[in-house]
Amino acid sequence: MTANEADKAETGAGTGGEDRDGSPAVDRRPDEGTNVHLVDARTLRALAHPLRLRLLSALREYGPATASGLGERLGESSGAASYHLRQLASHGLVEDAPELGKGRERWWRAVHRGTAFNTGRFLAHPDPEVRGATGVILHEIATAHAQELNTWLGTMHEWPEAWHQAWDISNFKVRLTPELAHELTGKIHELIESYRGVVPEGTEGSATVRSHVHVFPRPPE
Repeated sequence: MTANEADKAETGAGTGGEDRDGSPAVDRRPDEGTNVHLVDARTLRALAHPLRLRLLSALREYGPATASGLGERLGESSGAASYHLRQLASHGLVEDAPELGKGRERWWRAVHRGTAFNTGRFLAHPDPEVRGATGVILHEIATAHAQELNTWLGTMHEWPEAWHQAWDISNFKVRLTPELAHELTGKIHELIESYRGVVPEGTEGSATVRSHVHVFPRPPE
């Protein structure tokens, strides 16, 4: 998940992007046709649960699954997975996939490619539950990013040499105004989006690539 976009398993915060969320000088909303859901305060509160975020992310990244299959993947009981999937369904984030089920087997799929919300608006919301939910989701996104990066660092030796030369972990320091920081984030998102769909599924040597974008101010020394 991201904070300003919704990945494969995308969720975002900040300026209102995709699996992305945020609060800029100008609100940047998902484009029509991207299948990225801009959530409201009610849905945001429902999402503010670690297991629900992980379930939604797994469905978006790996496709439809049963509660038991998701529970096994995430190390949770099928009962807990089933309960939280029903909660996500009540808010229109997941839905039944009856064509995949056999007998009493119930399959679920994600409704959207990603979710987005404006963190600035929700952090200033008069309802303390909404403000708290925003904090929970943002910290879960940050935790997921760290876990993904650490997984790559621990397994990169298993990948072909070409990928050893292609990945990146960098940080930059530049002085900006809030408006320019928002502009920078938008340009980064546009650049990443320009690569979406360029490589067909199943292309030899290709892989799904995760890009994390973190843009934030630091206090003076």
